[in-house]
Amino acid sequence: MDVPVLAGRLVRLEPLSVAHVPQLAEAAEEDRSSYGFTPVPSAAEMESYVSDKLGRPDLISFAQVRDGKAVGHTSLLHPRPWPGRDRWCAIEIGWTWLAASAQGTGVNAEAKKLLFDYAFETLRVARVELKTDARNERSRRAIERLGVHCEGVLRSHSESWVPGEEGELRDTAMYSVIAAEWPSVKAGMVEALRRR
Repeated sequence: MDVPVLAGRLVRLEPLSVAHVPQLAEAAEEDRSSYGFTPVPSAAEMESYVSDKLGRPDLISFAQVRDGKAVGHTSLLHPRPWPGRDRWCAIEIGWTWLAASAQGTGVNAEAKKLLFDYAFETLRVARVELKTDARNERSRRAIERLGVHCEGVLRSHSESWVPGEEGELRDTAMYSVIAAEWPSVKAGMVEALRRR
């Protein structure tokens, strides 16, 4: 797929490439204390991480670029086709992380808005999903501030990324926006970003 750059006022989402590796490696080595529930590679692992993301056919990966510098990663993933149609029905936003210096700046909120725009208005999906470890209160609050719908918690749903829980399952908090809700959710996102 020929994925465009998605540009906002605070962040520019560039299709991920190996050229982003040095800056992403630097970003990942800032304060790592907020990554307890999120798989964020170390600087030494970044080249392999980017290569893995680029090699996956179920991912559309982006570098999150702020002020000309890559400060994180995000993806559209797990597209599901419409039965009998030549387009996607649903897609997920995930594999998102930001450098500590970019957290709380509006970059995450605007990046999500750009991804939702692309999913609903270009790909024309019926549903966009987000999920997180049910224990990750910080992530859940950030997702809920977007104005999306919480669908509940799926118990023992997916792999835990918490250190020391390798091979164990986590409970997953599921969120979504459907196409009919997107105009009002978008208006809320635009207003929240305007207030920043």
